[in-house]
Amino acid sequence: MIRWGILSTGGIAHKFADDLRLLPEARIMAVGSRNRETAERFGDEYEIPYRFGSYQELAECPEVEVIYIGTPHPFHKENTILALNAGKAVLCEKPFALNAQEAREMIELARANELFLMEAMWARFTPLFQQVKNWIREGLIGEVQLIQSDYGQVMDFSPENRFFNPDLGGGSLLDIGIYPISMASFIYEKQPVSIQSGVHLGNTGVDELAAMIFDYGDGKLAVLSSAITLQTCGETVIFGSEGHWHQLREVKVIRKGREKRHKYPRMGRGYAHQAIEVMQCLKAGKTESTILPLDESLAIMHTLDRIRAIWGFKYPME
Repeated sequence: MIRWGILSTGGIAHKFADDLRLLPEARIMAVGSRNRETAERFGDEYEIPYRFGSYQELAECPEVEVIYIGTPHPFHKENTILALNAGKAVLCEKPFALNAQEAREMIELARANELFLMEAMWARFTPLFQQVKNWIREGLIGEVQLIQSDYGQVMDFSPENRFFNPDLGGGSLLDIGIYPISMASFIYEKQPVSIQSGVHLGNTGVDELAAMIFDYGDGKLAVLSSAITLQTCGETVIFGSEGHWHQLREVKVIRKGREKRHKYPRMGRGYAHQAIEVMQCLKAGKTESTILPLDESLAIMHTLDRIRAIWGFKYPME
């Protein structure tokens, strides 16, 4: 049995807790919030024995061995360091941090203390994406030369909404764009040599719409986009020299003109699979995952920094 603590009681924390309850080897032992009332409500909903009105109390709880951090990304570094300093393993929501410097500090502390740390990029751990990676390694569609991936949603506008608030790390790139960017990293297993990017900054100053072209050299490209004011198709297409695969709700592989469809159901909302990876790593005595190594999470943060540098965009707290 792996004993979990949940740091935050927001929407993503609810989704993660729902999925944790699907795993018989997982037990949510404690929840921490910035006030006791929300911790109590969350605890009642998920039958959690320990409820704390501060993150510090959660981090110090002896009944917890791994903490899931579901706060907005400007707080990931602070929350992760709090948990690591208390000797806890950490699963930290994506994006890993606000920028690469913060991510580097988190990683250095985890490694210095020989503690487990992983970014919660949930999609990567699902059976679907693991199978896609195996197909590519096996050469099913030949050599990959182009990735097209988009992710856009229409978020309710309010200057206080974290998606539009620069003080909360708002914008499409870090919250939405991280998905196609992480996908490109997952498939090519490296970061681009050069980047071109265009952006639309909205009235609150954050990126509401962005497009990127990644050039990896050797004729390999990725065309990616993100949006918080547009509902896009949410598609990923990977083109290889002998075929391509197309993912929306299911995957279809087209190789030499022949199409085959595949379905790989995920457990719950999909968050359970990353929790399984964390628990397997902890049981094996590992301090990081081979599916999403810490060096790759740091490299992706560097890529996000490079894109924002092209725009000349910084957050107020940087």
